[in-house]
Amino acid sequence: MSSESPVHWAKAYPPAAGQMQSPVDIRTRVVSQDPQLLQRPLSWTYVPENCKAVLNTGEGWKVLVEGQGSCLTGGPLEHSYQLIQFHCHWGKCCSSGSEHKVDGKAFAGELHLVHWNVDLYNSLEEAIASPKGLAVIGIFFQVGKDDHKELCKITELLHELPRKGDECALTKEVDPSQFIPEVHDYWTYDGSLTTPPCHESVTWLVFKKPVEVSEEQLDKFRCMSSTSSPKAILNGEPVPGKCLQNVRPVQPLNDRIIREAPY
Repeated sequence: MSSESPVHWAKAYPPAAGQMQSPVDIRTRVVSQDPQLLQRPLSWTYVPENCKAVLNTGEGWKVLVEGQGSCLTGGPLEHSYQLIQFHCHWGKCCSSGSEHKVDGKAFAGELHLVHWNVDLYNSLEEAIASPKGLAVIGIFFQVGKDDHKELCKITELLHELPRKGDECALTKEVDPSQFIPEVHDYWTYDGSLTTPPCHESVTWLVFKKPVEVSEEQLDKFRCMSSTSSPKAILNGEPVPGKCLQNVRPVQPLNDRIIREAPY
């Protein structure tokens, strides 16, 4: 998220005023079933040892990935896409943490696996601003009784990232495929990055079924600092700003169609 309110993003980032912005509210009554999505089933391959480090971006955490060996294909995708990073969005409470909504309902959080088109483009920077340049998998988090085991490998390191810009190596291999729900029903539509520069280069793949994480894991997200230096001093101790929420409001769907794969 930018430090400036999302309503003002278009002043500095003109794509944010476009007609294909994300996230959106997925209204299930008007979603279009598309059996053609099943002719080329969605397929993913990830390399756990290529998840290298976790970074405090100032808006939340992001896992940095060396994409060699990873591949996302099929469904609405006409090309091969390589994983470059994944990150999460959350809110002050568990009823306002996801960016996409379903029939007006938000989930506790939303994980984004970000891939770039390695068939058409030579670099991530080129792909970000280009048609069909990115494919992002969205996975909803909901609160359950137990920790999500794969997420623990990230949350156990967040205390080592006290300031914006801090980075530490992952001490355990993280397998991105472990975040994908067991049921592979998904919605897909053409949209944008949900953070500046908001380029409309994203094919979204939003899984319907949420995965469970614990309240304690979400609380660790909210304890992250959003600044590179303390904002205040209290009783002689620095008080950093906290990443309590990093959610962009839903954007108009306009004339776009959301399709679903009827598994």
